Amino acid sequence: MNGDDVTGYGLFVEHYQQFNTVWNGDRGRTIFYQSELAYDPPNQSSWMSGSTLGWAYKVADQVTTHEAWGLGAYSHNNVDPSIVTQRGFEVPRKPGVRMHNLVSVSLGGNGIIRNVINDVGDEASGAKTIPSYVVDYP
Repeated sequence: MNGDDVTGYGLFVEHYQQFNTVWNGDRGRTIFYQSELAYDPPNQSSWMSGSTLGWAYKVADQVTTHEAWGLGAYSHNNVDPSIVTQRGFEVPRKPGVRMHNLVSVSLGGNGIIRNVINDVGDEASGAKTIPSYVVDYP
C-alpha cells in the first residue's frame, strides 16, 4: 500500500514468497487480515529477507501512524517443516503504530514462526497446532 489514509478490510494473502503485505503510507488501517505463508520454500536459505528468517506483514520503517485489528499469520511449510519465519508481523516501534489481536500458527507443526510481532509473542510450532497470541502491541 503506497498511499496515505488507506483502509484494508478483509485482506487475504496466500503463499507469497516475499513480504506478504507492505504498508508504505501513513495512517493506514487493516481490519481483519489472514496470511498463509508460502508452502514450498525448499530450504531456509531460500526463505530469507536479508539476514532475517522469512517474510512478514510489514509496516515500512518510515511510517509513523498505522493501526490494525484481527491479524493472523499461518505457517505450513510442507516441503521442509523445519523452516523458521522470524515473525508474522514486522512494524516500526513508534507511538502511532498500534496492532491489536494478532495470532501466529504453525499448522500441524509444518514450519515455525518464532515471534508473533517483532520480538514479541511466543513461538508457534509443534504438531498440536497451538497458536501464539498478542492482544495489543506495543
